[in-house]
Amino acid sequence: MDWLNKRLVFEKFTKESTSLLDELAVINNGSDKGNQNEKDRSMDFNYLPSVDPETVLQTGHELLSELQQRRFNGSEGGVAWSPMDDELLAQPQVMKLLDSLREQYTRYQEVCRQRSKRTQLDEIQQKVMQVVNWLEGPGSEQLRTQWGIGDSIRASQALQQKHEEIESQHSEWFAVYVELNQQIAALLNAGDEEDLVELKSLQQRLSDVCYRQASQLEFRQNLLQIALEFHGVAQELSQQLDGLLGMLCVDVAPTDGAAIQQTLKLLEEKLKSVDTGLQGLREKGQNLLDQISNQASWAYGKDVTTENKDNVDHVQGVMEDMQLRKQRCEDMVDVRRLKMLQMVQLFKCEEDAAQAVDWLNELLDALLKTHVRLGDESQETKILIEKHRKFVDVAQSTYDYGRQLLQATVVLCQSLRCTSRSSGDTLPKLNRVWKQFMITSEERVHRLEMALAFHSNAEKILQESPDLPESVLDFEQFEEVEGVGKSLLDRLTVPVIYPDGTEQYFGSPSDMASAAEHIRERIKMVCLKKQQLLEPDASIRES
Repeated sequence: MDWLNKRLVFEKFTKESTSLLDELAVINNGSDKGNQNEKDRSMDFNYLPSVDPETVLQTGHELLSELQQRRFNGSEGGVAWSPMDDELLAQPQVMKLLDSLREQYTRYQEVCRQRSKRTQLDEIQQKVMQVVNWLEGPGSEQLRTQWGIGDSIRASQALQQKHEEIESQHSEWFAVYVELNQQIAALLNAGDEEDLVELKSLQQRLSDVCYRQASQLEFRQNLLQIALEFHGVAQELSQQLDGLLGMLCVDVAPTDGAAIQQTLKLLEEKLKSVDTGLQGLREKGQNLLDQISNQASWAYGKDVTTENKDNVDHVQGVMEDMQLRKQRCEDMVDVRRLKMLQMVQLFKCEEDAAQAVDWLNELLDALLKTHVRLGDESQETKILIEKHRKFVDVAQSTYDYGRQLLQATVVLCQSLRCTSRSSGDTLPKLNRVWKQFMITSEERVHRLEMALAFHSNAEKILQESPDLPESVLDFEQFEEVEGVGKSLLDRLTVPVIYPDGTEQYFGSPSDMASAAEHIRERIKMVCLKKQQLLEPDASIRES
C-alpha cells in the first residue's frame, strides 16, 4: 500500500474514530448523569453509534499494523526507504485514537450491559405489577362476589363450576408467577449487589399476593365442597324422611302377627337410618358453620356479616327443618307402633278366642265320649259327680276366657276403627258350643244324680238286716228303687238333643250296654231281696 492510499485510509479512520468517540462520549456521559430525568435517560439508552465500533477498531488495528511494517521493513524491492513526516506523525495518532476508542468502547459495553439489565428488570417489574394488579384487582373482585354456598346440591354445583372458571383464570396468572419467580431467582444468583434489594422486594411482593390469592381460592373450594357434602346429606335425609312419611301415611292391613312384626322391624330400621342421617347432617352442618365463620379472615376489608348471616341462617334452618320433620315422623311412628301392637293384641285375642272354641269343642267331645261311667256304687258316683263339677268349672273358665277375649277384640277394633276378622264368626261358635256343652253337662248331671239315688237306695235295702220288722213292712222303697233303675235305663238310651236339632249319644253302644248291665244287676239284687222278704211273710199268713 503506498502512502497515498494509506493516507486515505488514515483520514477515513481518523474521521470515523473521532465521530465515534464523540458519539460514545455522549452515550457514556449520558449514562453517568444521575440527575437526568427518565425521559433523557431513555433517549440516551436508545441512541446507538452510527458506525460499528468493532469495525472501526479493526480498521485502526490494520492501519497501525501497516504503518509499523513500513517503518521497519523498508521499501519494496530492496530499495532504501525512509518514512515521510506525515507517516511518522500518523502512527501515534492512530495509537492514541485506538486507545481512546478502546476505553470508550469498554465503557459503552458496560453501559449496554447495564442498559440490558435495566431493561430486563423493568420488564420483570412490569410483569410483576401486571400479575399483582390483576390478582388484587379483577381476581380479588371475583372472589369478593362469591360468598354464597347455595341452597341445594344443584346450586352448590353451579357455584363450584363458577369457582372452577375463576380458578382457571387465576391459573394463567399463577403460571406467569412461576416463570417470573424463576427469572428473579436466576437474577438473584447472578445479579449485582445493587439489584438484590429491588429483586427481593419484587419477589416478596409477588409471592405474598399469589400465595394469599391461592389460599383464598383453596379456602373457597373447600367451603363449596363442604357445602356440597352438606346439601348431599340433607337431600338424602330428606328422601329418607319422605319415604318414612309415605310409609306412615299408607294405612296398613297386615294379615297376621308375623306381618306386623315385619312391618314394625322395617319402621324401626327406617327410623334408625333417619337418626343416623340426621347425626351426619349435624356434623356436616357444624363443620360448614365453622368454615363460614372463617370467611371474615380474608374479606379484604369487605363487611361479610350479612352474607355470613344468610349462610348461617340457611344451614341452621336446614338442620332445624330436618329435626322437626324427624320429630313428626317419630311421633307418627309411635302412633303406628301403638296401632301395630294393638293389632298384634287383636290378632292374639282372635287366635286365643278361636282356641277357646276349640278347647270347648274338645271338652264337649271328651264329655260325650269318655264321661260315660255312672259308678258301680254310691261312693264312686259321688266321686264322678265331683269330678264332673270340676270338669264343668274348667269349661266355664274356658268359656269366660273366650268371652273376655272377644270383648277385648271389640274394644281393640273400636280403637283401631276396623272390623275384626273373626269375632263375627267366633262369638256364635263360642255360644253354640257352650250351649251344647251345658245341655250335655246337664244331662250328665241328671244321669249321675239318678245313679246316685239308685245306688244309695239300693245299697240301703241290700245292707239292711232282714230281722228288723220295719224293713219287712217298707215295700214302697223297693218299688222306688226299681222305678229309678228302670228310668235310668231308659235315660241311657235317649240321645242328647241340641237346639239345632242334632243328636249325640254318650259313649259307644258297648259303653252304654256295660253301664246298663250293671244297673240291671242291681235291680235284680233288689228284686231278689224283696222276694226274700216276701216269702217269710207269706208263710206266716198261711199258718
